[in-house]
Amino acid sequence: MEKTVPAALSAIAEALEQKLLRRTAHVGVIGLGYVGLPLAVELARAGFKTTGVDLDGRKVDAINRGESYIPDVPTAEVAHFREADKLSATRDASVVRTMDTVNICVPTPLRKTKDPDLSYVVSAVEMIAEHLHPGMLVVLESTTYPGTTDEVVRPILEKRGLVAGRDFFLAFSPERVDPGNAHFNTRNVPKVVGGTTAACTALAKTLYSASIERVIEVSSPRVAEMVKLLENTFRAVNIGLVNELALMCDRLGISVWEVVDAAATKPFGFMPFYPGPGLGGHCIPIDPFYLSWKVKEVGFEARFIELAGHVNAAMPHHVVDKVADALNSHSKSIKGSQVLVLGIAYKRDIDDVRESPALDVLAVLKQKGAHISYHDPFVPSVTGRDWPGAVDLASVNLTPELLRAADCVVVITDHRAFDYPAITRHARLIVDTRNAIKGSHAHVFKLGAPGHKEQEPVK
Repeated sequence: MEKTVPAALSAIAEALEQKLLRRTAHVGVIGLGYVGLPLAVELARAGFKTTGVDLDGRKVDAINRGESYIPDVPTAEVAHFREADKLSATRDASVVRTMDTVNICVPTPLRKTKDPDLSYVVSAVEMIAEHLHPGMLVVLESTTYPGTTDEVVRPILEKRGLVAGRDFFLAFSPERVDPGNAHFNTRNVPKVVGGTTAACTALAKTLYSASIERVIEVSSPRVAEMVKLLENTFRAVNIGLVNELALMCDRLGISVWEVVDAAATKPFGFMPFYPGPGLGGHCIPIDPFYLSWKVKEVGFEARFIELAGHVNAAMPHHVVDKVADALNSHSKSIKGSQVLVLGIAYKRDIDDVRESPALDVLAVLKQKGAHISYHDPFVPSVTGRDWPGAVDLASVNLTPELLRAADCVVVITDHRAFDYPAITRHARLIVDTRNAIKGSHAHVFKLGAPGHKEQEPVK
């Protein structure tokens, strides 16, 4: 890629490039959650002096004690890089003035109106703007709509007279973290980068190449922003399709799980997606709405994306309907029944409850009069502000007696730690939304599978 900055100014870029190549740059990460902490650890592993900035004092204190609070990041690694003086954390934003590079890894949620909430990004960028200096590289990683880097981030950073691509360098590189994935991590997942100029792209690539196996350059931040939205919209739409197929199979008396597994034997032209109780996490339930919101500015209606969103959003209600059908087969109603939910994290083997469909299922069950409880080995408690039910809940101890006492057990998140044979043996009635319990059992109702005729309760 050819340089597009004047030769007289390229010395600034070359000076930063040399710092990055020699690992003498002081690099920073703002936001030390599921994205920021793994990135900070990889930058420290590459040999950079790495400082994380976060408003959460608990995270800052944990890192400075050499402890990890992210399951995918071993405490031993945090301790090692902390002892080697390669990794530290602070709440003091003024440290940014000493940094050569800074990566922004803060949340980008949706408002209740499904509009993008960029307040965390804007706060982080304004903080950087106060301490921005010539030669600094700023990279936004937070998932957002195409145009955010150019239309929101750049104007804030340029307010004091420095110009992106000339005095400092600005790029977008979407995070691609998959919490709980044992095979793919920050280091071996390819990184897409798009800068506001060719020099910005080149410097961002140099930074990431120090710690990530493969870096892919694209022509602009807008392209890089769109890449992440395509990736997660692809998943959301396909999950919406298979969720709708699950509803069809319920009506047709066919097992959607058997259908998908058989279709997956085709070696081309098909990729298996599986139904579930709804979408969760910090990306897939949110990102498609960022895209559909943005294209309304240009008079385009993303009907396909929004339809998938409606299908996925309705799945928790369908799960509750399934619970009602299961209880009805035992001559019971939801109101007054003891319903035990297994797993409330948004996906298997992690502790993250953001946008978890389990919380919506619990809220609807509570609204309908059920006596609810949950067990999740990764989530010891949930505060009232974390879910629509607005009351504090604590994970109960899973015992044979608890399983037998429940009128219905609902498997929402299929953690590997669950003893499914024991659950099947002791529970009187089960609704399985993940096909976690293999085979057919008279007292197990599965999402997207034929229902059971009215039966006597299991004693």
